[in-house]
Amino acid sequence: MVFYFSGTGNSQLAAIQIAEAIGDEVVSINYYLKEGKKAVFRSEKPLVFVVPTYSWRIPKVAEQWIRQADFQGCQDTYFVLTCGGSIGNAAVYAKRLCTAKGLRFRGVAGVPMPENYLALNPTPDEAECQAIVSAARPHLDGLAKLIAVGEPFPVQQVSFADKVKSGPINPLFYALYVHDKGFSTSSACTSCGKCAQRCPLNNIDLAGGKPVWKGTCTHCMACIGGCPAEAIEYKNVSKGRHRHYLMDDSRCQKDEGQRL
Repeated sequence: MVFYFSGTGNSQLAAIQIAEAIGDEVVSINYYLKEGKKAVFRSEKPLVFVVPTYSWRIPKVAEQWIRQADFQGCQDTYFVLTCGGSIGNAAVYAKRLCTAKGLRFRGVAGVPMPENYLALNPTPDEAECQAIVSAARPHLDGLAKLIAVGEPFPVQQVSFADKVKSGPINPLFYALYVHDKGFSTSSACTSCGKCAQRCPLNNIDLAGGKPVWKGTCTHCMACIGGCPAEAIEYKNVSKGRHRHYLMDDSRCQKDEGQRL
């Protein structure tokens, strides 16, 4: 069973490709977060969690969801982290999560995908995004083959810098950057409401036809990346940056998974 959490579609795309390659089903964590639903999942195949990399680790919101969910059947667990560059020392924290849940850790693999973090980093243009996605596909196929035969992902070498990034820097990142005070809308806003519909944490309401952020943002970039009018900005940082959005919104509603 392949689970994904995704803001702009990188991890969703990766999850779908892996699931198709191993003949398994896809489950949207976004759906369960948005609906506030808890479920028991049973899978006779390995559990595969495909999520973005937030400050060199699994996103807190995805980790909390995994801790609260109930997984029955096969306990072999793989993590695929889409990233703009490095996943740091994410494997240590994923392994700890598995230990806490009684799951069998089978490794973490980072897969470079187009940078989408408009609130902090420069983003590639459309042509570069397409090239990065194309380059990622063979890597995803290779990971799917390992999962299919039950082989662990290769262990990656971790530097001291990686340990610092995933260790003390991670909580500092959340404290300093992960909030919604910087989001605003321009006159280009058409009041379509897609930002509110796509927010996995229900952190956006419409007031007078305009989005209002309510303080529980996880910086997934679904709102700013997916705005069809490009009317959402984050401070002055995001202005002029390419919006990378691959998300198939309909799948976030359909991919509910197998529940007992």
